[in-house]
Amino acid sequence: MKKPILFAVLAVIAVVMAMLLRPYFPDLAGVRDLLAQAQGWRDANFSLLFSAYFFAYVAVTAFSLPIATWLTLGAGALFGFWGGLLLASFASTIGATLAFLAARYLLRDWVRARLGARADKIDAGLQRDGAFYLFTLRLIPVVPFFAVNLLMGLAPISALMFYGVSQLGMLAGTAVFVNAGTQLAQIDSLSGIVSPALLASFALLGLMPWIARFILAAIKAKRVYANYPRPAKFDRNLIVIGAGAAGLVSSYIAAATKAKVTLVEAHKMGGDCLNYGCVPSKALIKSAKVAQQMRHADRYGLTQTDTPVPFRYVMARVHEVIAKIAPHDSVERYTDLGVEVLEGYARIVDPWTVEIKLNSGEIQRLTTRAIVIATGAAPFVPPLRGLEEVGYLTSDTLWEALRDQDHAPKRLAVLGGGPIGTELAQSFARLGSQVVQIEMGDRLMAREDRDVSDHVRAALEADGVTVMTGHKALACGVTDGEKWIEVEHEGETRKIAFDALLVASGRKPRLSGFGLEELGIETGRTVETNDYLETLFPNILAAGDVAGPYQFTHTASHQAWFASVNALFGQFKKFRADYRVIPWATFTDPEVARVGLSEAEAVEQGIAFEVTHYGIDDLDRAIADGTDAGWVKVLTVPGKDKILGVTIVGAQAGDLIAEFVLAMKHGLGLNKILGTIHIYPTLAEANKFAAGEWRRAHVNPRLLALVERYHTWRRG
Repeated sequence: MKKPILFAVLAVIAVVMAMLLRPYFPDLAGVRDLLAQAQGWRDANFSLLFSAYFFAYVAVTAFSLPIATWLTLGAGALFGFWGGLLLASFASTIGATLAFLAARYLLRDWVRARLGARADKIDAGLQRDGAFYLFTLRLIPVVPFFAVNLLMGLAPISALMFYGVSQLGMLAGTAVFVNAGTQLAQIDSLSGIVSPALLASFALLGLMPWIARFILAAIKAKRVYANYPRPAKFDRNLIVIGAGAAGLVSSYIAAATKAKVTLVEAHKMGGDCLNYGCVPSKALIKSAKVAQQMRHADRYGLTQTDTPVPFRYVMARVHEVIAKIAPHDSVERYTDLGVEVLEGYARIVDPWTVEIKLNSGEIQRLTTRAIVIATGAAPFVPPLRGLEEVGYLTSDTLWEALRDQDHAPKRLAVLGGGPIGTELAQSFARLGSQVVQIEMGDRLMAREDRDVSDHVRAALEADGVTVMTGHKALACGVTDGEKWIEVEHEGETRKIAFDALLVASGRKPRLSGFGLEELGIETGRTVETNDYLETLFPNILAAGDVAGPYQFTHTASHQAWFASVNALFGQFKKFRADYRVIPWATFTDPEVARVGLSEAEAVEQGIAFEVTHYGIDDLDRAIADGTDAGWVKVLTVPGKDKILGVTIVGAQAGDLIAEFVLAMKHGLGLNKILGTIHIYPTLAEANKFAAGEWRRAHVNPRLLALVERYHTWRRG
């Protein structure tokens, strides 16, 4: 049955029931008469009525019947504010405790079975901070009270603690409802519904969640800041630690909103992206790609050249690119924008104070309203035996270590098959190195679908890279002056000789030395934050690689907006960090770009999907450019054009994915992309053709048959 028909049927039933039952429901005058009779009986038998009402209330809450709210209003109407509050507060808490005990001793196994893994998560949270968690749920009823009673029966909290916290936590809400009941009892006519007192009572009901949140925030603040005296005045509105993408954006936003902000950086402005990551690696990739095109110029009808690559000049260009972009992130630029930039090491002394050891040796202490931790990440170096003995490069150190080399390393071993290792392995192979890439997993780029991994592997092997997946590194060493790394595969070991070893096995956040441990701020793989990027202390926030869950420059900038705005204006409005549409790209040749779900993730999460595939080998511009390898793969909701995820493999995939990012962000489907004009001939047409493939697969065959018959009729 269609929804409109169902709603119409229900509406008819409701009208008929109302007409049939109308005689049994009194009007306002009748309600007043019933209430007057009850109040009269109360005056004559107060103790009996109070006791009966009390035990009825206990029974209702003990059996989790959904009428406790009405009983609370009735208590206010019958017994006045203080009498109703006394009755409802104790009766509801006693009934809740009985339900709690029943869940613990009678329903525990059943409830845990029904909740499954959620029960373990609830239990873990209550084990750590049960009383405060219970108080929070009581004060802000995000979970119905009867559910709280049952859930708490699973937790390691005593009945006495449960009773005391519940009574205190429910008191404010109970008082508001009882007060509303007292006001309802005083209505003499329909005009009384809009009386100031009654409207104020219901306004309190509506404001209760906000009032409760304010109370909870105050309680939490008192707990976490208890041992730290708050300064009478502050030197700064915001101090940002780290001048990478997250730190630069955070400090810029603060300065743009006229806050007094200090940015502290110990080493180089611009962080990892400018100095060691995105910028130098893309400059190297470009040079390597041109070298490859020169080597295979015959593919373009030109004379190929096999001259050795002047590696020193390639590296000189890399540093020229860094120097050209550096002014965008310089001390001078940010000073002009209104940011105070201090070069030195920052340590958080207390939630309000940052100690800065300047590079000049001077020590400065500043008080601040808020702090943003944006300290970035560093290469992860595995504890591999002999690694220090042979020496190694990382994505941070190779740019200086190889700067003055006339040739790329003759034999390069790359440890790691993720995006960094894969990009650099291909680039160095194109620049003349004999590259062996070692990956412990069964394929490269494990976050992508297998077809992507296989395609990238084939591209690397075509460029001369020896890809060794399923190989675990065991140790490094030197024999007769020759360096080697020992690997194990399917029970067999072998040694691989190399001249240089590049460790590209991931990155880890910089967490040490900033005072986080001393303050008790939780750090695991990243700084532990809530949805607003706040740490244990609401005025200390984190953004970028140090906060996770993504290690992308564009995500760091995205988080920085939320962190800085929440830090500066959180007392008025807080914003949850939005990770719904996060794109990324790996700049191999061909490039790989993705947004949303992959096929593997959709299967793992049990999400139904359809796959639309368009091969770029059919695209005119790609054929003309000689880049006709790859595809556009779109996951959609079955039968609909709503996009769940997109993977693009091909030239300029990192640019082409932007159209799908925009579509997913604003809820646009493939039909909108299909209806958008794309310039011919461009690579961007691949997106439109992918949408066209989806459209063709969803044409109604009956409609086509009718159209065919129509055309036949028209021909006569």
